[in-house]
Amino acid sequence: MREKLQRFPALRAWLLLLPATFWLIVFFMAPLVIVLVYSFLERGTYGGVVWNFTFENFQRVFDMLYFSTFLRSIYIALLTTIITLLIGYPLAYFIATRPPERRYTLVLALMIPFWTNFLIRTYAWLTLLRTNTGLINTMLMSWGIIHEPLPLFGNDFAIVLGLVYGWLPDMVLPIYAALDRLDFGLTEAAGDLYASGFPTFRRVIWPLSIPGVVAGAMLVFIPSLGAFVAPAILGGGKSLMIGNIISNQFLAAHDWPFGAALSTLMMTFMLAGTLIYFRAAKRGDAQ
Repeated sequence: MREKLQRFPALRAWLLLLPATFWLIVFFMAPLVIVLVYSFLERGTYGGVVWNFTFENFQRVFDMLYFSTFLRSIYIALLTTIITLLIGYPLAYFIATRPPERRYTLVLALMIPFWTNFLIRTYAWLTLLRTNTGLINTMLMSWGIIHEPLPLFGNDFAIVLGLVYGWLPDMVLPIYAALDRLDFGLTEAAGDLYASGFPTFRRVIWPLSIPGVVAGAMLVFIPSLGAFVAPAILGGGKSLMIGNIISNQFLAAHDWPFGAALSTLMMTFMLAGTLIYFRAAKRGDAQ
């Protein structure tokens, strides 16, 4: 057998790929195919599916009741991505410009809070943001700064805050990795050519860090678009996203085909975003 593998290196490569291929097919491709097939079927009387082919589920997807929620989810995901970029880029730049022995400490300090379960951290925000019993409103009212509670809970502000907090490391780490590989001698050369701080950033640092920015944006945007924990807890049931609608269709309404159609629409949008990411990364490597 060993001699046969040495004669046919291609066969050896395929055998090495076999476990990963099996894993991807069974736990990645097969569920996607099942969801896609279910999206073209009818709902059973008591839930489940009836094997009758139909496009009705996709017609319902584009009903404004659901499609507006999908557009709103895109808006919240984009807003979350922009805010995490505005916060994460300066933080990543600060870490990347520290001495090597301090960089690892700062990266570890960034990651330690996020070793706790995301659900627990979201409930922690709930204790801070509640309208009447939240710590922030309680302290502000006790100090006489405000006379009635601020609307910090059950709205888009609370959802975006929870998502930014949850996915901030996913923005910081790719940008830090890009900046860590940056030759800062280029910035010194720009200074020797009388370039001030902002032109140096715009012409040297920013273009070289774009692959990290694009990677971080995708790592934040995709999970934010499909988020359902933060909207369910911090939205207070009043501000839902497409992830909550999909979850309700599968678990509460037992309308699996319609939930699968919503999932297919969301996955298609995410796939388009991923393709854009790879195209941008390839263009950045070519430059």
